Amino acid sequence: MRVDESECGTDCRAWFKSSYSAGDGGQCVEVASCPDTVQVRDSKDIARPSLTLAPSAWTAFITFAREV
Repeated sequence: MRVDESECGTDCRAWFKSSYSAGDGGQCVEVASCPDTVQVRDSKDIARPSLTLAPSAWTAFITFAREV
């Protein structure tokens, strides 16, 4: 599902990346938590649209990624 950024408002414009990310910023994603969605974007190309996920989908992804 894709949500227009205007629907998120300003609540989700604080982007974060993992403390495990490399310092050069070349191979990481950034995440923003919105009231009803989680936004994920490529840190190399922040002008491109972000991926919009339901919070439950983001939680499932993180749980899976930790197990791999």
